[in-house]
Amino acid sequence: MANRLADETSPYLLQHRDNPVDWLPWGAEARGLARDRDVPLLVSIGYSACHWCHVMERESFEDPETAAYMNEHFVPVKVDREERPDVDAIYMEAVQGMTGHGGWPLTAFCDPDGVPFHCGTYFPPEPRQGMPSFRMVLEAVNEAWSAQREEIDAAADRTRSQLGSIGRIEPTVDDVDTAIASDAATALLDRLDPVNGGFGGAPKFPPASALDLLLAQGGEREHDAVRLTLDAMAAGGIHDQLGGGFARYAVDSRWLVPHFEKMLYDNALLARTYLRAWKELGEERYRDVATGILDWALAEMRGPEGGFHSALDADSEGEEGRFYTWTMHEVDEALEAAGLAELGPDVRRHYGVTPAGHLEGRSVLHLANGIDGPQPDGLEAARRALLDARAERVRPGLDDKRLTAWNALMAGALAEAGAALDEPRYLDAATACLSFLLGTMRGEDGRLLRTYNRDRAHLNGYLEDHSYLLEALLDAYEATFEERWYEAAREIAEAMIARFGDPDNGGFFTTSDDHEELIARRKDLEDHPTPSGNSAAANGLLRLAALSGEATYESWAAGVVKLLAPTASRHPQAFAHLLAAADRLVSPAVEVALIAPAGDPDATDGIAATYRSRFRPRSVLAGGAEGSSTPPLLADRPALDGGPAAYVCERFACKAPVGSAEELRALIDA
Repeated sequence: MANRLADETSPYLLQHRDNPVDWLPWGAEARGLARDRDVPLLVSIGYSACHWCHVMERESFEDPETAAYMNEHFVPVKVDREERPDVDAIYMEAVQGMTGHGGWPLTAFCDPDGVPFHCGTYFPPEPRQGMPSFRMVLEAVNEAWSAQREEIDAAADRTRSQLGSIGRIEPTVDDVDTAIASDAATALLDRLDPVNGGFGGAPKFPPASALDLLLAQGGEREHDAVRLTLDAMAAGGIHDQLGGGFARYAVDSRWLVPHFEKMLYDNALLARTYLRAWKELGEERYRDVATGILDWALAEMRGPEGGFHSALDADSEGEEGRFYTWTMHEVDEALEAAGLAELGPDVRRHYGVTPAGHLEGRSVLHLANGIDGPQPDGLEAARRALLDARAERVRPGLDDKRLTAWNALMAGALAEAGAALDEPRYLDAATACLSFLLGTMRGEDGRLLRTYNRDRAHLNGYLEDHSYLLEALLDAYEATFEERWYEAAREIAEAMIARFGDPDNGGFFTTSDDHEELIARRKDLEDHPTPSGNSAAANGLLRLAALSGEATYESWAAGVVKLLAPTASRHPQAFAHLLAAADRLVSPAVEVALIAPAGDPDATDGIAATYRSRFRPRSVLAGGAEGSSTPPLLADRPALDGGPAAYVCERFACKAPVGSAEELRALIDA
């Protein structure tokens, strides 16, 4: 049979369409073929920006002999973990349980029903460093399938039960501690790297949600930890000093040498964190980093329909980081071509370019004297010259699929930034992205879809697609006061509760009630590297409850928090967004309603700008003309003596209205 990946929309699957392996996409056809042939499924999971996925493809999947053995003894299945997070989560849990570690490429050998009986990650073509070769693994699994079939079949039910256990966890019966977020912040500070920022050692991932949690607590120690981490990341090689945006993670503890792939979700989350740090700490450099991220996304990641691409690869010309790294000669050559040769020594020192380099003789550009260090004269012209020279290089591969969840993260970041900075470009981009998600990313039945590419949207939306979109729509409403975004948020929330909610134990399943049946129905829980679908649902529903007055939304959010609060308290970095929801749940909510007098819709602009000038993680904002009742927080609130009115409320009980930005600031910033 022929490789069956040519009609897929995933760039990762399309990368494998010319392999001699008889790949099939995940689905009933592959499982049925395995039953008919009575052979195992070989499930290979990765993503397009994964360096070691490319390595294993070159070493094994492009090798005719290895491919022939796979085709003869297995049904090979390729899975893009970004399109199918449900499938990936099952086998990631399995590989971690069997081997004690995980990662991609992920290799799972399963019975024809999809129950795994042997798992691993990357396997080399020849034995090395204690690892067996991939061919050795294939032969051993094939032998086990023949000689140990009874044991494999007998273990299947137990494996199913273990992999499904996370979907059956029960909520705590105790009340949520009102100090849960502040205690978690203290625990995070105990784990802070006091020299380089971040938490723990290498490798280091940007901890956006944890930094948001520390910002929200507002203490001096928390703010110092945020400054340390944001400054170190912004000065490091993980931050693209020329073009903006951040790489996926640093392989060292200093944020110096990154794993060079750029993911849309990391950059959406970090743009918000730097923006919020600017608002809360008043440091202009954080605003600059935030806008640099967003401008990079608009320039390099935006599709013509308004959606955003998923990732840029780490590799180009067959080498990781080749596009981003420099030799001393390359720096001097680029500056000389721009007529800036005299700047060479200062620019090389500024960006830490050395003869030895940091990565196989090449240097990773970073701010050698820190983000606040002195800048050489002519630096901006030099940066542009280096950026122009870099643009002539072979670019890393682009994963151009659009994922609903990740687009929602970027739309929310753009909306928040557009409102805070009074930047129409960002608001327009947020609006276009959300219109794409609410239009193109819906099926004929109106249900939300997961992925879009090659003029086709398909695959059922997951919990995170719904919950991230819920939060983004509320961001857009608070940024614009356009009722359509609030109404869309309610629609998405109702669909999420109806199709993903667990009425027995609380929280939400990753997959909908009409999703393809897998060997386990799970709940995604951890906020790493992105907020979990459950924590985003809890935050979005609490915000919606405060705007609408609907207690049902708060009840579902509380169900998520009570499901996870005990675990989150012990592992704050892994549950930072959930802890933000817990903080919102147990704290007095501040509801701000801005009323413009009839005929003067801009009368509240100054008051709204005051609200948006700070990071307000326990508040919601609504605005509209006198007589508005959408959202309900605005209902029955008159303007003030012909001028604007700002109502500060708690659970819809409001203080006397005020009419100026100064009076509002005195009420909410006291």
